[in-house]
Amino acid sequence: MVCPKSNPVVEKVCELYEQISRLENLSPSKDVNILFTDLVHTCMPPNPIDVSKLCQKIQQIRSHLIKLCGQAEGLLESHFSKILASYENPLQHLHIFPYFDNYIKLSLLEYNILTKNTTNIPKKIAFIGSGPLPLTSLVLATKHLTTTYFHNYDIDVDANSMASALVAVDPDLSDRMTFHTTDIMDVTCALKDYDVVFLAALVGMDKEDKVKVVDHLAKYMSPGATLMLRSAHGARAFLYPVLDPRDLRGFEVLSVYHPTDEVINSVIIARKLPVPCVQPLDGLGAYVLPSKCACAEIHAFNPLNKMNLVEEFALEE
Repeated sequence: MVCPKSNPVVEKVCELYEQISRLENLSPSKDVNILFTDLVHTCMPPNPIDVSKLCQKIQQIRSHLIKLCGQAEGLLESHFSKILASYENPLQHLHIFPYFDNYIKLSLLEYNILTKNTTNIPKKIAFIGSGPLPLTSLVLATKHLTTTYFHNYDIDVDANSMASALVAVDPDLSDRMTFHTTDIMDVTCALKDYDVVFLAALVGMDKEDKVKVVDHLAKYMSPGATLMLRSAHGARAFLYPVLDPRDLRGFEVLSVYHPTDEVINSVIIARKLPVPCVQPLDGLGAYVLPSKCACAEIHAFNPLNKMNLVEEFALEE
């Protein structure tokens, strides 16, 4: 681990972190906007820095900074979602959001990556972590995937309430968009219904939590379904969590793209691998059935456990 205090980018990030962490409120304001804009511009240029090799002190600063960025981003989206809801047709005014052009570019990038790696237009998409202003779903649904149904998942009931209000006046989108208020870790068999699952950058604020979500998706998504993830690279990893493609257990990584323009997030696309009939659960000979069977609430079988000998199993043919 190194602590590169001589690195001007790290120095600037730490300086901005100190100022941001002293703010009493992260809601949109002149001071908040200036500091976070400065932070984004500091981290945006391509930089070979590997944040995983930074010293513990800088790691802690980065971890806290990502959480602060997530809070500020949520407050910014809520602020503009409320403003948009005041218009007769909110969808005609999405451009008032300061980073709307970035979402246009990111959505086009993800759409192009998706079409290059899949053959069919997805019928149903799940977006996990859609928030109060679900711009990715809105842009994809109106500009690229105009017949696809979108299921937006967020744990915050207020965020979903604001988001659903934006599409309520649009007959097409109100039919094709659904909002679910639930922790994605509590969603099981429903995940097999989606052709594509998007995982927002701030779902799982650190590597461990994000990997848990990915493992959960691997357990319940249908084989062959597509997973789209957002990560970060270089100094941009001070803004968003990094997901190592090697942590995508149960998926085949198809492509990893690191933008060098104003689109901050890296994009990873992966395909859910087929699941064998039975999988070793541990080194003692216990077995667990694949995700398709798991939805039937069939318990794992351990040949060393005599109690399992009297349990009955009903499997789909």
